[in-house]
Amino acid sequence: MADSIKPPPAALGLHPRHPLTGGHRNTVWLCDGPQGPVVAKSTRRTEAQLRWLTPLHHAARAAGFLVPSLKQSPSGHVLHQGWTIEPWVQGRAAQTSDMAALVSRIRAFHATCPVLPQRPGFCSLPELITQIRSGDIDLTPLPANILPDLRNAWAAVKDALAQPIHGDLGPANVILTDGGPCLIDWDESRVDLPALDLIHSAPQPPEITRAHLALEIASCWHSEPDHARHLLARFSLSTNGS
Repeated sequence: MADSIKPPPAALGLHPRHPLTGGHRNTVWLCDGPQGPVVAKSTRRTEAQLRWLTPLHHAARAAGFLVPSLKQSPSGHVLHQGWTIEPWVQGRAAQTSDMAALVSRIRAFHATCPVLPQRPGFCSLPELITQIRSGDIDLTPLPANILPDLRNAWAAVKDALAQPIHGDLGPANVILTDGGPCLIDWDESRVDLPALDLIHSAPQPPEITRAHLALEIASCWHSEPDHARHLLARFSLSTNGS
């Protein structure tokens, strides 16, 4: 079996069923655990980076979202040999047409979030004007004729207020259940512009849309180069049309 779809280690005490799609940079498996079905996901996040999410999860639940809790080991850790484990959520994946109905909950989530320091190892868009790494993003491979344009897009929103956000709040990370919408995959959560969480659910000013597109290009440049170049073509059109 290829490394990219290897199941979680047997030491975790799970019985893998099959890999799940949609993990992009991570391996995701549906497994049977002692208390029922769970999702095991490989991660490059540290224990501290995962623990940083706790108050955000509380805020999302207070705003009316469901959020699966990361399972703890007997020693109290939520990082298990490079994997996280959370309950399997039954429901249907959201579609683009479902997102507008979530705007009020997303705004309530933002309003409920406490003030937090930046997530360890992450930067906001304005910080990427001078920094080169944030989470999985590494700007060093970007060509010298492209990076300045991306940073100009981020500079255009440098005065916007930043706060804790989900960071990837699109339909792929929303499950619609009988009990309400569930937010999954908090991998990109950080302190950043709250408008980024509304890109898929509400119209945004052109400068926000371009800043987000620049972020997607930077994020995909190494891991999904074909997609990154497709996004770059869109970005260039928006630059020429602005």
